[in-house]
This record gives sequence, C-alpha cells and structure tokens, in this order.
Amino acid sequence: MTTPTDRTADRTADRTAVVTYTLRLADDALVLAHRLGEWIAAAPQLEEDIAVGNIGLDLLGQARALLTYAGETEGAGRDEDALAYFRDERDFTNCQLVELPGGDFAATMARLLVVACYQYELYRRLADSTDETLAAVAAKAVKEVDYHRDHATQWVLRLGDGTDVSHQRMQAGLDLVWPYVHELFEVDELTTALAAAGVAVDPAELREPALQAVERVVAEATLTVPDMRPAVTGGRRGVHTEHLGYLLAEMQHMARSHPGAHW
Repeated sequence: MTTPTDRTADRTADRTAVVTYTLRLADDALVLAHRLGEWIAAAPQLEEDIAVGNIGLDLLGQARALLTYAGETEGAGRDEDALAYFRDERDFTNCQLVELPGGDFAATMARLLVVACYQYELYRRLADSTDETLAAVAAKAVKEVDYHRDHATQWVLRLGDGTDVSHQRMQAGLDLVWPYVHELFEVDELTTALAAAGVAVDPAELREPALQAVERVVAEATLTVPDMRPAVTGGRRGVHTEHLGYLLAEMQHMARSHPGAHW
C-alpha cells in the first residue's frame, strides 16, 4: 500500500530529476554563451563580432529561462544568479564540449555546428514535453538554434572549401572537437526515466539526425568526418576539464566579489 509519505518522496524525487535535467540544458547554454562572448572584438570580421555576440545572447536567454525554472522547481531559494554565479565547478553539469577553449575560429565554428545541430533536434522534440515550461522554452529556442546552425554551416563551408590554409584549419577544428561530441548523446537513468514520462528527450534518439546533419555539411565543405576515439568525459556528473575552472573564475568573479550587488 502506498502511503502519503511514499507519494511525497516520489514527488520529491521527480522534482529533483527535473531540476537536474533542466540544469544540464541550462549549463550547456550558459557555458557556450560565455565562450562565444570571448570572440566579441576578436572575430575575423566586424559583422561577425555582432553575429557571434547575438548567438551568445540567444544562448544566454535560454540559460536564464532554464536556470530560473530550475530554481523555482528546486524550491531552495536560489534564483538564476545564484545558480550561475555561486555554484562551484563540480556542481555544473554541462557537457565538456562547450567548455573547451575557443582556440582557432574554425574550431569555434565546428563546435557551434555540432551543438546547434544537436540542440535543434533536442528542442524540436522537447517542444512536445509534458512539462509546460520546458516545452515553452524549447518552442522559442528551436527557432534560435536553427539560425545558429545555419550560421555555423556557412562558415564551415566557406573555410572548408576555401583556401588550402582555411581547409586545413577547418579540418583541424573538427579534429579538436570531435572526441567530445559523443557525450551529447549519452544516456543515463535520469534521462531514461524522464523520457519515459514524456518530460525529457532521450539523447540517444538525437544521435542519428544530429550527426547526419553535421556530416552533410562536412561533406559539402570537402572535409572529412574525424575517425577518432571518444574522449573520457563526465560533464553530466560534474567531472570537467581543467578549462571550466578558469572559465568560471572569470564569469563569476564580479558576483562573488560583490555578493548581493545589483547592476
């Protein structure tokens, strides 16, 4: 017989799972937004400074909506700022791909292409979530990441099918990010349970359509899909590369130096 205590425990477990899943989506968007922001005033063209900044702002907007929802669902009094600026490295659950340094612009576009293709398939399906808030965020985000996907595609084509030097750098960019691509599609008990409940999307279902989209662009750009062993990752469990710590130190410095300040 199910008791009221059992039902309360089940609701708490469900709420915790939704918070964890939402934070994964939010952290991916937040960290990548920061990485793209690093290119403002450093991109190869003035127009690209604006474009990459706007893509970063799209991702930041997605992160804010998701962080706010995670905080409200958690019910522990943490708002979007608390979750963004006052969590430590091991509390972040973003995939390792988004935290890698920008490096060469070609590598940044290779990563953006992969992430945008993944997010497009993710949000297109998540728009049908039984969780009304996640569905609403996804319905808006899918339009934004469709543009991100197109923007990255144009750069990959331009660089891959350009000069010998641009071709080499674009291929090197793909080689750099490819070992970390597979983490996007990893499945665990949390995603399996939430997908079965209609709340989340099974990441494994996204692998084929997302990678097919990437591979079509790579082929048109006269590039080669890397044949590389996947990196040992663990971002969803809070295990990160050394790069995330430096990123968070920069991103969180002002808020931690002046806690409670508003600007």
